[in-house]
Amino acid sequence: MIDGSPAPGLLDRRLVFVVGKGGVGRSTLSAALGMLAARRGARTIVAEVSGRGELAQLFGVGVEQGEVEVAPRLWAIQIDTERALDEYLHEHLPLRMLADLVGATRLIGYLAAATPGLRELLNVGKLWELAQPERRVPDVSPYDLVVVDAPASGHSLALLTAPQAFARTAQGGPIARQGGRIDEFLHDRRSTAVVAIARPEDAAVSELLELNERLLLEAKLPLDLVVVNAVSDERLDEADASALRGVLGRPGELPLGARVAVERALSGDLESRLEREQIERLAAALPAVARVELRRCYGGELGLFELAALATELEAAV
Repeated sequence: MIDGSPAPGLLDRRLVFVVGKGGVGRSTLSAALGMLAARRGARTIVAEVSGRGELAQLFGVGVEQGEVEVAPRLWAIQIDTERALDEYLHEHLPLRMLADLVGATRLIGYLAAATPGLRELLNVGKLWELAQPERRVPDVSPYDLVVVDAPASGHSLALLTAPQAFARTAQGGPIARQGGRIDEFLHDRRSTAVVAIARPEDAAVSELLELNERLLLEAKLPLDLVVVNAVSDERLDEADASALRGVLGRPGELPLGARVAVERALSGDLESRLEREQIERLAAALPAVARVELRRCYGGELGLFELAALATELEAAV
């Protein structure tokens, strides 16, 4: 934070990054957070950086060509590096001399190859621009909130550290100045928040904890919320589980169908207990970070109805 003011609620920030390993439900959570914010009256846009096209599938519309309204007060966009570069050139090269000579698409290839982190800087710069109360892009309205469907963990870290890196290393000029402004915005907890999502599985929890360490060490950014997706609710109490195990231990007393049902119940109970161990591991490692558990699997082919249900489930937490 820039000063001692308390951080506002999650959806009262201007920029919220949703991070985590692939396959845990980042796009779905991002879309649901956007829907919840719009439901509360905020003009909101959900921005996909990964290029997977999952927002288009969730909302059922194409978002590749710019800012598209997908529901009342809710927009979506797929961040495009070449378009971000073109906007940057329009602002800093009014005559677009360099763009006219080379062309934006070829130029980004040359510059990205020669300048590690430039692609990430351009992408996070576009996210920053979307979050500004006064937009630089002509004839567009500002948003109250930008929810970022960030790329998988390591790429998210590169996205969040690029402005700081350019602000430190660039030898002056507009890129260094812009990097400094973006980095200051990212580190103002009144403006920016980071949400991490994981399933209650060893690999996903380990990656989340590693990402948290690297965010603190390299980006100097804390997590504001952890969402645990697809938590099982099949856990038995110990007396029932013991009784069922006892029944299975007496061969011949159960017909085949009943035995299969008992084995499934015990298997679900074991899975639930293993999940609970991972959730307790998260709680022990991140005691100061708020946590939400989602009792069903939100991922795969969902539509607006399922997103609305998830938004309702998240409402009490954010």
